Amino acid sequence: MQHSFVPIGTVRGSRQESVQDNWGSVECRIEIDPEELEADATLGLRDYSHIEVVFTFHRADRVCRGTQHPRGNPSWPRVGVLAQRAPNRPNHIGITVCELVAVEGLTLSVRGLDALDGSPVLDVKPYLPDFAPRGEIREPQWSRELMSDYF
Repeated sequence: MQHSFVPIGTVRGSRQESVQDNWGSVECRIEIDPEELEADATLGLRDYSHIEVVFTFHRADRVCRGTQHPRGNPSWPRVGVLAQRAPNRPNHIGITVCELVAVEGLTLSVRGLDALDGSPVLDVKPYLPDFAPRGEIREPQWSRELMSDYF
């Protein structure tokens, strides 16, 4: 079965260019398209401190279907595209949990969303800790190094 997705909104006011680190203080807006969602679609959302944003890496110009060094760094091991969060994924889809600063109608103000200005937003969900992983979290050392300054 083939799926197609229509963006429900757009990221506005974020970085214009892809920079790998220091996304934690970046503030921007998600402007929900009133042609896609009704005005009350955000009702109750302001009761949450964080949201999950599903967006597309709209400027990604290549696709990795196998392995690569994360960020092209040869000191980190080659790993499969499904073992990293690089934007050059087969469907160019990003998912990030970020802070919800304000809700004004169909405009969401957020902090810590690592999406570029103009990124199409496919979905927004409230972050619920009960959906977070249970038990011990395991990750390789290179990923901790990569993420040390990301947010």
